[in-house]
Amino acid sequence: MKVLAILYTGGNAAREEPRLLGTIENQLALREWLEGQGHELIVSDDKEGPDSVFQKHIVDAEVLITTPFHPGYLTAELMEKAKNLKICVTAGVGSDHIDLNAAVKHGVEVLEVSGSNVVSVAEHVIMSILLLVRNFIPAHEMIERGDWQVSDVARNAYDLEGKVVGTIGAGRIGFRVLQRLVPFNCKELLYYDYAPLPEHGAKEVNARRVEDLKEFVSQCDVVTVNCPLHEGTRGLVNEELLKHFKKGAWLVNTARGAICDRDAVAAAIKSGHLNGYSGDVWNVQPAPKEHPWRYMKNPLGGGNGMVPHYSGTTLDAQARYAKGTRSILENYLTDKPQEPQNVIIGRKGYETKAYGQR
Repeated sequence: MKVLAILYTGGNAAREEPRLLGTIENQLALREWLEGQGHELIVSDDKEGPDSVFQKHIVDAEVLITTPFHPGYLTAELMEKAKNLKICVTAGVGSDHIDLNAAVKHGVEVLEVSGSNVVSVAEHVIMSILLLVRNFIPAHEMIERGDWQVSDVARNAYDLEGKVVGTIGAGRIGFRVLQRLVPFNCKELLYYDYAPLPEHGAKEVNARRVEDLKEFVSQCDVVTVNCPLHEGTRGLVNEELLKHFKKGAWLVNTARGAICDRDAVAAAIKSGHLNGYSGDVWNVQPAPKEHPWRYMKNPLGGGNGMVPHYSGTTLDAQARYAKGTRSILENYLTDKPQEPQNVIIGRKGYETKAYGQR
């Protein structure tokens, strides 16, 4: 069979560090194993346009592997051309780069390595919150410039203790974020999710559920987005919802860029209504150079903590999602049942998952 893997270029870093498994250089450690069984593996980062490696080979590939960090966008139109495609595997978590309705229509299974990124992303969320609240990035940039004016950064630096912090989505990642916030002695921890936390979980983190989203954001000093991208969450944080945020609140998004409206967020930062925005996910990846999230600043010259999409691809996470990808392929090749938590679309169509599970 033909296996097509769309991964990202690691360059010298990947050649020097073989544990960078999600790269075209190290190929999720799959080549020797697959080719040893007589299968063909095509690996590339070339994914844009009709002449790309992705679009040329998707027409006869049986398996598609891609990552959330450099996704091959499998549209309904491309699905029509992919006559041999049987299974799509996300080496990581998040399958919004695949038209799931088209996958159901064509009987294509969609799987991901559930849980492979949860610790990595939850830690990144905590780091991002602290970077914004403590006004760390402008302070570091000051040092790089050779300057030393403490008041310029201290005037917009705060403690996390005593703040109200809330998560949109309280699934695998959102709950771990709440767990990691407990020692900071926040004034209150809130969550917004379609389903309540189990009683023991809610008690563990002492978190209060707010069922109305506008009411939820109006109470938070910090909002962190930890829900999957789907039809119900695309553009969820938009111009209208941002009006209900506290003036000077901070927003962190490590879920999916398209959950937050690009221009509305940039405008809220520029006006100072949002004090800061941080995360690693973008509505288009790689993000174009002119993307406003690269350059936006609040009126005091800070408030931007954006980085490339890497929170879920630490070396530890890469080991987990490479191992999980191979396990999914082994199950597929031997016709064994897949682990239920990895299934987005199975042989019978959609699998039911909670709103916050990511």
